[in-house]
Amino acid sequence: MVAFFSSAQRSFPKALKNLTLGTLAAILTTFPVDAAQRLVFIYGPINLSLGIDSLDTFARTGVVNRELADYMNLAGVNAEQKAEFREALSKRADINAVQLSRFLNTPTGEKILTQMGNLVSIQGGRNGKYALRGAMVQAALDPEEGLTLLNVLNHLAVNMQFNIEDIFQVAGYIELLGQATNEVVEEMRTLSSQAAQKETVPNFSTLPDIRQPGKYGVAPRRVIQLRDESRQQDFYVVLIQPQQWREGKTPVIIISHGLASRPEDFEERAKQLASYGYLVALPQHPGSDFKQLESMLNGFSRELFKLNDFVDRPLDISYLIDELERRNDREFGGRLDLKNVGVMGHSFGGYGALAVAGATLDFNRLEEVCGQRIWGPNLSLVLQCRALDLPRKDYNFRDERVISALVINPVTSVIFGAEGLSQVKIPVILGAGSSDPATPAVIEQLQAFVWINTDDKYFVLVQGQAHVNFSKLDASMKALLDSFPDLTIPKQDIMDQYGNALLVGFAEVYIAKNEAFRPFLTSAYGEYISQEPNTMYLVGSQAELPLSQLFNRLRASRIPPIFPRNIQPNN
Repeated sequence: MVAFFSSAQRSFPKALKNLTLGTLAAILTTFPVDAAQRLVFIYGPINLSLGIDSLDTFARTGVVNRELADYMNLAGVNAEQKAEFREALSKRADINAVQLSRFLNTPTGEKILTQMGNLVSIQGGRNGKYALRGAMVQAALDPEEGLTLLNVLNHLAVNMQFNIEDIFQVAGYIELLGQATNEVVEEMRTLSSQAAQKETVPNFSTLPDIRQPGKYGVAPRRVIQLRDESRQQDFYVVLIQPQQWREGKTPVIIISHGLASRPEDFEERAKQLASYGYLVALPQHPGSDFKQLESMLNGFSRELFKLNDFVDRPLDISYLIDELERRNDREFGGRLDLKNVGVMGHSFGGYGALAVAGATLDFNRLEEVCGQRIWGPNLSLVLQCRALDLPRKDYNFRDERVISALVINPVTSVIFGAEGLSQVKIPVILGAGSSDPATPAVIEQLQAFVWINTDDKYFVLVQGQAHVNFSKLDASMKALLDSFPDLTIPKQDIMDQYGNALLVGFAEVYIAKNEAFRPFLTSAYGEYISQEPNTMYLVGSQAELPLSQLFNRLRASRIPPIFPRNIQPNN
């Protein structure tokens, strides 16, 4: 039995810790037995069991009875790990049980439960998703104990089976992803430093500080209501424009928000651009915005996001450009340059931005990855894989009026893949974070950088960036995130400075055609504005070959579901 634990995985305590903390984290991210039930641990022909009452006694009193002691001795659990395990069992997440139940009954919640149910099944091997869902909701309804890992176990209606091989596999995926992310960070550090030493750039201290507002000021925001009759789609748009118009044509940028977000979340970035003379339009995507999330939580919808938003999001952008063309003479004196539009998108908004930039959906890639029984550690798959439910046809959302795209934490790897992203041939800047659990940089943005087929492309990696703007979260979400173990929140003022500078620099060069701003797109400038603890690394297309080589080295030495195929540079 000792051989079982030691040979199966070098550190069972680490696996046990990953399992318990990981399960709790999954509960806290999205979701949420009787007490005499037992947990069964299956590894090949070996079948072991542990009474939940042993865990209950340990969590409440700290007493390790003989049954639990046998497991801890086999695993070599030390005092520190024992304390962490006890804390994980009892840590409470204050989640509304009704809303939890509603989420778990959405297609998104069902996919997450199915993946969990493959790891923790009903004894005998049947997927445990329904037993887990019932236990989670009952635990959340418990006014005294609430939603804790232990209370979920105490509410399981049947004996549950922990499939150790699968759990070790997932734990291995997570560890490999962490190692690969560290290697990518180091490679980006090296590449950006090498590039900065070769670049001929001015003294940045003598140039305008584009992290600060520009000279054109910002006019009061406007909100317009739109209706696309062809799709029966109603949505609103927040318009941010300069207080004083710049000479000549006014460049236009559209900013597309992410899943469960809203246009208003990006108003500060829009104001920064407006102060440099841009008109910025922030459309609502009603099928996947914060209101849709509220509708689901309040019981008015059974979907976290509507399937058709894979189609509607890029069409919203194109319809908005159409509408601005109709209003240009009447409302803007014909100033707007709507033949050369820039698009920015975050997360799901990054998908829409890349779609209008030319990326095409790859259903073969979706089937290849989404059909795997055990997914890698990539939360965005629960979004991307839903696209398999779309009607199978060629989707072409390319809008020729869009001439550049800036995408932050976009979802790309499965919905587009190499073939779909190779159709993007306009200037692109990809932003990624080293601590992004939703769209891991190694999987979602590193590959995309290589696959996008243009010489005018940039890759930005920020250490500690974690997908969301934490300053925009409401109190309940902040309380939820406080429950995560070892969560480090990036400094938002640093994130804002990076965003302000990169948006302005990229827009000036690739939308306004102002070559004077090209020094702001160099690795040297990235070094100049980079700040601890959230260091930023910026590289251009010259990094395509070394990054593709790095990725292929990572893939050759690691498990393919994390890095499913070799990637080749375009040149």
